[in-house]
Amino acid sequence: MKLLSIMLSMLLIVSANMLFGAGANEKIVVDGSTTVGPIAKAFAEYYMSNNPGVNITVSESGSGNGAKALINGSCQVATMSRLLKQNEYEAAVHSEVLPVPHVVAFDGIALIVHPGNPVKGLTLDQVKSMYLGKFKSWKEVGGPDAPIIIISRDTNSGTYETFETKVLKGEKIAKNCEYVGSSGAIRSRVQSTPGAIGYVGIGFIDNSVKALEINGVYPSVGAVKKGTYPISRPLYMVTKDYPTLGTKLFEFVNLYLTRKGQEIVTDIGFIPVTNY
Repeated sequence: MKLLSIMLSMLLIVSANMLFGAGANEKIVVDGSTTVGPIAKAFAEYYMSNNPGVNITVSESGSGNGAKALINGSCQVATMSRLLKQNEYEAAVHSEVLPVPHVVAFDGIALIVHPGNPVKGLTLDQVKSMYLGKFKSWKEVGGPDAPIIIISRDTNSGTYETFETKVLKGEKIAKNCEYVGSSGAIRSRVQSTPGAIGYVGIGFIDNSVKALEINGVYPSVGAVKKGTYPISRPLYMVTKDYPTLGTKLFEFVNLYLTRKGQEIVTDIGFIPVTNY
């Protein structure tokens, strides 16, 4: 009788664990864009604080690496500042993966310079000429007689892809360009280098750098919302298939649609997809 009682108790414990998930930690791995990274990290911190049984890790290895990680199964969410390329979709299909993009926010790409640079704004054509190496001195755009030091994101970056498409129109950056691995690294390089120019998401603008008007429009949240700022884009979280309704992954990925998610996006400096 005692043995039967012990067995029944164990069965009840196992059943309860299966039903309520007691003692089971669910892990969600996120990898990809350094631009979307701050959103993903803030979402993860908020979600884990309200769901102690969930562990969310966020890495920022670039949009391209995020796509690779999703396809090979090493992450559940790829953060990307661009859509998947054709070859990435083909690789996904080959691996029997259906990538589903979720637009979690909107962003503008700002051109930033050292705070001491007197130049207030540039045209898209002037920015293009700088990055193609046609303009070599700030004097050519109304600034001081000092060399232009062009800083770019690495070519695996979604921010680089957007910049190449919207500003360079597919032409290649000059060979003397310096490449760095994150938007934060561009900001650090620019804030310490008087002749430098770089580009970052508007969420990375702070008092340590100076953002330039482009075609007469300052890269503000309002300008991106109105569609008047010329370099803007959606930001994505990409999942394998659509997350099953009611799962922790579903709740996390769709946090951007909640009031709190929109507050987080706004606080970081990006533009929410919708407002309640």
